[in-house]
Amino acid sequence: MSMYDPITKSISLKEYGILHDRVNYQLSPDSLHAKTISNEMGQEASSGALTVNTGEFTGRSPMDRFIVKDSITEDKIWWGDINIPYESEKFDQLYDKMIAYLNDREVFVRDCFVCADDAYKMNLRVINEYPWSNLFAYNMFLRPTEEELESFSPEWTVINAPGFYADAKVDGTRQHNFAILNFTKKIALVGGTGYTGEIKKGIFSSLNFILPVYRDTLPMHCSANVGTDGDTALFFGLSGTGKTTLSTDPNRKLIGDDEHGWTPSNNVFNFEGGCYAKVIDLSQEKEPEIYGAIKKGAILENVIMNEAGVVDYSDTSITQNTRVSYPIYHIENIQQPSIGENVKNIFFLTADAFGVLPPISKLTPAQAAYHFISGYTAKVAGTEAGVIEPQPSFSACFGAPFMPLHPTVYAEMLSKKMQENGVDVWLINTGWTGGPYGVGTRMKLKYTRAMISAALNGDLGLYTYDTYHIHSVFGVAQPRECPGVPTSVLSPRATWNDDDAYYKTAFKLTNAFRENFKKFEAYASEEIRRGGPQRYAF
Repeated sequence: MSMYDPITKSISLKEYGILHDRVNYQLSPDSLHAKTISNEMGQEASSGALTVNTGEFTGRSPMDRFIVKDSITEDKIWWGDINIPYESEKFDQLYDKMIAYLNDREVFVRDCFVCADDAYKMNLRVINEYPWSNLFAYNMFLRPTEEELESFSPEWTVINAPGFYADAKVDGTRQHNFAILNFTKKIALVGGTGYTGEIKKGIFSSLNFILPVYRDTLPMHCSANVGTDGDTALFFGLSGTGKTTLSTDPNRKLIGDDEHGWTPSNNVFNFEGGCYAKVIDLSQEKEPEIYGAIKKGAILENVIMNEAGVVDYSDTSITQNTRVSYPIYHIENIQQPSIGENVKNIFFLTADAFGVLPPISKLTPAQAAYHFISGYTAKVAGTEAGVIEPQPSFSACFGAPFMPLHPTVYAEMLSKKMQENGVDVWLINTGWTGGPYGVGTRMKLKYTRAMISAALNGDLGLYTYDTYHIHSVFGVAQPRECPGVPTSVLSPRATWNDDDAYYKTAFKLTNAFRENFKKFEAYASEEIRRGGPQRYAF
């Protein structure tokens, strides 16, 4: 790990147009932590972690993400509301303004890698306005050795200036904040927002284009771990469904918690060198590994703490999207290097706030492709303005905002890999049971862990009528028994005690699935279309 400070190592940024020498290169985590506090940009929690407030934006802003439309991207990108085109001339204009802004300010620079597999490793330079943003880059990307830095030449560059605001009318943005990818110049601009997730997701989006187009490798918004027998498991899911929690398992080594590539040789490698976890309602009892990772070097975002520096993880007065970033070595049980082989199980995680999906079900290849393209979870009351009851939320490939290509491209790659390698795919409902949000209760974490362990250990039996029940609405196979889980919990209908209300709600959700899938029907095969929920009970 590099612990360079600028007194021993300096760098010129003249090639970017930054002409001053107030450049802090490769500062150590301790130095960045101290500088943040001395600049009154953060505080230290009782755990030793740095706490910061990201300001106006406490989450990503998908409508302000753009891709420069040029000869590389014009015919390949799936243009629309997710991938919004941006003019090359406007990019150059905005770049010059952003550099002029940084020429008046001290900057922080970090050279790092993405992609843990040496065959895919990409050199990345991150230029930040804020010291804590640079600490985030240290935590989240792969850290070069001092020897590797001696000959380091960046392939991609992220320029991040939260204090720089675009002029929407002049610069062609929607508002003052923006995240823009330029594949020709290999530059990502992030401005007007202090939310650090935009930094890592910008590079994730670039890899989601580069890897499938040029390397025949599937990029995935998932977490991954590996068992003692060398079997790898993948966990797909949107924010709040439990990706980080469920993949951080004391009995399995963590490969990574968010972004991975699946190679033609059936290897899975982490893109990152750290974890970025939600901490809402975090407790040492429920999530001891994550709780223990929050120490000196970690960054807590938008949390509330008392005068003694003790964080109240239940306080969502700033945002429900409270976060922590930490280097992966803060977790004891990790795979080194962050590469897994022999993918055997895939879990699609959904927090079904309607409470109608089974807590675990086994998917056929067609169902797996359908649910992957759909990327379902649900919003609950209070998470967004105007949300007063559960609402279905779909994000293609469980990561639509980061997917530059059409979702069926990724789905076809996933389906092919599943069938070639004999992978079992499971749909896991980490949401509600016994009724919808407000009536039922959240699925107990211990039950979800038990179900996943049973799937991984082969304890759910062969797929037969005696061992599985075919759900009459969703058509998925739900196991009749599971070690460590009451049989009554396995049947969502049985937990309701009101069949009419259950089926009415279930059909409401199937209608939402079908309506969402209409935009993919022209691209999906008949087999995949039939992988969706059944129209009528039988």
